[in-house]
Amino acid sequence: MLLQIGLALLVMLALALPVAGALFLIGLFVNFSFAPVPILVTIGEQAWSHGIEFTMVAVPFFILTGHLLLAAGVAERMYAVVLRWVSWLPGGLMHANIVACAFFAATSGSSVATAATVGVVALPEAERQRYNERLYLGSLAAGGTLGILIPPSINMVIYAVVTETSIPQLYLAGFIPGIMLAGLFMLTIGVTCVLRPQWGGIRQRFTWEERSRGLSDLIPVLMLFLVVVGSIYVGLATPSEAAALGVVLAGLMAWKWKQFKAAILFRAAESTMKTVAMIMLIMAAAYFLNTGLAMIGFTDQMKEFVLGLGFSPTGTLVIIIGIYVLLGCIMEVLAMMLLTLPIVAPIVVELGYDPVWFGIVIMLVCEMAQLTPPVGMVSYVVQGLRKKGRVEDVFIGILPFLVAILVMCGLLIAFPEIALWLPQQFYGD
Repeated sequence: MLLQIGLALLVMLALALPVAGALFLIGLFVNFSFAPVPILVTIGEQAWSHGIEFTMVAVPFFILTGHLLLAAGVAERMYAVVLRWVSWLPGGLMHANIVACAFFAATSGSSVATAATVGVVALPEAERQRYNERLYLGSLAAGGTLGILIPPSINMVIYAVVTETSIPQLYLAGFIPGIMLAGLFMLTIGVTCVLRPQWGGIRQRFTWEERSRGLSDLIPVLMLFLVVVGSIYVGLATPSEAAALGVVLAGLMAWKWKQFKAAILFRAAESTMKTVAMIMLIMAAAYFLNTGLAMIGFTDQMKEFVLGLGFSPTGTLVIIIGIYVLLGCIMEVLAMMLLTLPIVAPIVVELGYDPVWFGIVIMLVCEMAQLTPPVGMVSYVVQGLRKKGRVEDVFIGILPFLVAILVMCGLLIAFPEIALWLPQQFYGD
């Protein structure tokens, strides 16, 4: 049955059928072929019960915040400040791409929004400053994926809802790995440009006065991050309430910089509604399919099969990560999470791993999925902004950054405290 479901999913995705439609059709196949009782009548109740979870309210608010920040011109101001501080490093502007993406990730919660926002500002500089175009594109795509690892993260909210894990603890767990991964990306750029100096473009230098001049432009971004994330940690707001605060502050920033106009607000709201509708449709279809799989005992059978293989916990985990890397090449990230987590998360917990720690590992494999062909959404976003050449240039440029993500996965497996230290300081063991 697993082979039948897998082949059916691959065929439908290859035919470019929308992910939600593919999951729903497979759910119907399971319902009519294997389920002892019909489950189709439950799809409306499932969609409603999961859709009205208060935690899910954070998702549209975080998406809307990202759109308002884009309208406010935050990226241009932020990029200009970051450029002055890191342009002296080997690889200059590519370091600015990573740092700017990390800053924006700390406010938007979305990898696609992060890559698109910073890419609009950064791409025109690539040719002008004579950078190696492929590595430059790779730095933008890789930096964009930080949007789902550095809190606040929409994907972490989805993971928390599916696995019933604490969002504040997940956010705390993502801090240090997020900063470390950004550092690994910068190290990758630095080493590459030392070995290939011609790839590093024209090195720009600024005086200390020039560097300090625009620092005030970072204050609103830092304030937004502190209010949204800080209010969650100190217990003043739930994640959903904090996300709503983010919308208000992003709107105020747009108003301050004279970008808060009715047309802009309408476009931001429209884009948010389209994205949320897509997410909720995929969630409804995935929950419908997962209910069918659970009813026929598939989930328990998979758990018993994996645990019965006799591998060590580490060996089993490495196999699971390898499967996720392969799935990420053929599936959209959200569908991959919703389809697999109800099956995989209980297995990982049974092996003795912390669900909060595993959430960060999942974010890392999701980052890879957003980069790798043929489905890598962030890579296509960067290529779309480029408006010339072939997407293969982006896929080649991301290769060294994929190695950096795998190194980060290895570090997390070897030293789980990287992710768990901060949550333990706030919430104990």
